[in-house]
Amino acid sequence: MSEAPHGVPIKTPGQLIAAIVAGFAIPIVVIVLLAVYVNNTTRTGAGTDSLSDAAVAQRIAPVAQVDIRAANAPRVYKTGEEVFKAVCTTCHTAGVAGAPKFGNAGDWAPRIAEGYDTLLHNALNGKGGMPARGGTSPDDYSDFEIARAVVYMANDGGAKFAEPAQPAPGAAAGASAAAAGPASGAAAGATDNAQAAAAVAALANVPQAGSAPAAGAQSADASQAGKALYTQVCQACHAAGVLGAPKFGDKEAWAARLKEPMDTVYGYALHGKGAMPPKGGSNASDADVKAAVDYMVAASK
Repeated sequence: MSEAPHGVPIKTPGQLIAAIVAGFAIPIVVIVLLAVYVNNTTRTGAGTDSLSDAAVAQRIAPVAQVDIRAANAPRVYKTGEEVFKAVCTTCHTAGVAGAPKFGNAGDWAPRIAEGYDTLLHNALNGKGGMPARGGTSPDDYSDFEIARAVVYMANDGGAKFAEPAQPAPGAAAGASAAAAGPASGAAAGATDNAQAAAAVAALANVPQAGSAPAAGAQSADASQAGKALYTQVCQACHAAGVLGAPKFGDKEAWAARLKEPMDTVYGYALHGKGAMPPKGGSNASDADVKAAVDYMVAASK
């Protein structure tokens, strides 16, 4: 039996050179194509978007920001549903810490029986595990908006409260201006502008994390801690009565504040009121903020 002759595919020097070139070129082309494919695909792993514009902007954003609003711009009030979704839903949807569940007539019946005024008072000043105003400040939501949220929740639970009357835009300011006359109005405007500038300058100089005293030193003596925090933070506005802040040692100015319970006064200091930011714009502990309030109150009696 005869066998077929064996042959090799490379028979000439040209074929040998072509095979060598192909042996190097083909793997290189494949590697380049794979690299291009991998680089152009969407990466979804952790940290892959760390250099995106949004991620970079979030990292370099300042810790605090000043929200400047036009004083004469008309106020756009939130609806009761909007306030509920932004603030109240955290506790009232699940009934956290005994909060009446939204839409549960059985939970709301005893509250509704107390009346609208009591419900609104509890919402504004806090009750049980609920902080005053749901933990917000008057700058976040006005009394009218809180009232809207109360009516929205109560009515969904079976009440038939009427929608609160919306405040007339600039009614109080208009009445004051009419009584004082044009000259007094101009002077008051200049004073307000000067006080606003002083407040902004004062807030810009409020000590932050690096300059506050150590927590241990503050808690060692509540009186000294209150005095230290007043000196560092509170006196920027309370020493001169900037933007209506009660002046330190002014018995008459503090008497109006002290008609309310001390827990309410503490709540204003902790959560802010009017032009005053929460904790005066500092990062002090709750205990030290309360101690500063006690220090100012004691000086005004």
